[in-house]
Amino acid sequence: MEINQVREPEVNRPIMIAAMQDMGNVGSIVIDFLKKSLKAIPFRFICSNYPNYVMDRGGYIEFNPERWDYCYGENMILFGGGYGQPQSTEELVYLCNDVMEVAKKYSAQIIYTCGAFHSESNFGKNPRTYATTNSQALTEQITRLGISKTERPSYITGFNGSILGFSKINGIKAIGLYAEIQEPQIPQYRSVKSIIQVLEKLTYHKIDGINELDVMGEAVDKEMERIRRQQTEDSSPKK
Repeated sequence: MEINQVREPEVNRPIMIAAMQDMGNVGSIVIDFLKKSLKAIPFRFICSNYPNYVMDRGGYIEFNPERWDYCYGENMILFGGGYGQPQSTEELVYLCNDVMEVAKKYSAQIIYTCGAFHSESNFGKNPRTYATTNSQALTEQITRLGISKTERPSYITGFNGSILGFSKINGIKAIGLYAEIQEPQIPQYRSVKSIIQVLEKLTYHKIDGINELDVMGEAVDKEMERIRRQQTEDSSPKK
């Protein structure tokens, strides 16, 4: 993988938020939304040297190497977003270690990551976000703020879980925020909103434009309803 540093970020003991694409695209949408809201400025990026997939365009293929950006804005450093996850253990370890190096270089106070978990509860349009941390003391702190902790043991795979472990090894405080979803193949904007609201509470930072997520959630709902109606009509007996 190739690292390019294009400028030095103007930060002082920043908060760091790092996440990648997962179920419902929750982790990546959170990062991309924050980049837009904070008008974040890119300062470093990592490119994969090899394609993880190719796109067949009908007789010929195209591919774009994976790229993940670091951006900064309002004393936050953001990493990830976009599409895709590391496709090998070696890439995952490389990316997590680079995040640790950046966090140490700029004396990050804490690292947040985020994502989704599949829920059977009937949460309607109001999914909840649950937190886990890399220390029991930190879990006790966030529960005193009224943040719900995860309810049962589970594995958190991919970058959005591994980064918590790397943070613990490197002595950096870290919190994972995971929102309920029910349709993992569909972008889950309301779950993103739930995570953003918890981030606002934990970071004491007002994030602009959050109502856009409701609008996008409604648009997805309407499209899914249109598809369901079309499928029902197509499956109905023709007279």
